[in-house]
Amino acid sequence: MTKHQKPIDPALIEAINGPKDVAKTGKRCLMNRRQFLLTSGITTFTVMVALKAGPSSAKVPAVVSTYERKLIGKLSELKEDEPLDFTYPDDGAYSESMLVKLGREAGGGIGPNKDVVAFNYTCTHQGGPLQGTYKSEDKVLGPCPLHLTTFDLTRHGIFISGQAYQSLPQVLLELDGDDIYAVGMFGLIYGRYDNLKG
Repeated sequence: MTKHQKPIDPALIEAINGPKDVAKTGKRCLMNRRQFLLTSGITTFTVMVALKAGPSSAKVPAVVSTYERKLIGKLSELKEDEPLDFTYPDDGAYSESMLVKLGREAGGGIGPNKDVVAFNYTCTHQGGPLQGTYKSEDKVLGPCPLHLTTFDLTRHGIFISGQAYQSLPQVLLELDGDDIYAVGMFGLIYGRYDNLKG
C-alpha cells in the first residue's frame, strides 16, 4: 500500500523560495545538499587558488641584509661583559649598536668561543633606547624603559619579556685576524622600512 503524500502548501513554497517572481528566475533562498557541496567545493578551490597567487608570489624583503664592511673593534681588546658602542649600517637615526664578548657561546657569535656578538640598541617595539641596560649575569639587553621588553643576546636577540614581537636586530660579524667587521644585519632596524633608509 502506497502512502500518498500530502501536497505541499503553495504558501510554504513561496515562503521558502521567495515571491513568485524570484521563483520564476530560478533564484532560491535554499539549496539542497548536492548544491551546497558543489558550491562549497568551488568556493574552497577559488580561495586556495587566490591564496597561492597572492602573498606567496609577492616580493618579500630579505631578513638578512649585507652592507658595506665596517671595522668595529679588535678581538684582543674586548673584555668580557663590557659592551663597545658603534654605529651600523650608517650614522643615521637608530643605528647605535653594541659589540660585546658574552663569555658564553651565542647564536651568531664569532671568535674561538663563539661568544662575541653585536646588536642594535633600539627596542623593536616602540623604539626605546637600550643603551646602558646590558645585564651580564643573564646576558640580556633590557628592560626597555618604555614597556620593559628584554632581549636574550645568546639566542639571536629574541625577546624574553615585555611587549615587543620581534627580535632585536643582530649585526652580522666577520673576524679577519684580530679585526672584527660588521658586514650585515639580521632583522629590520626600528623606524626604518629598509635598514639603510629611515
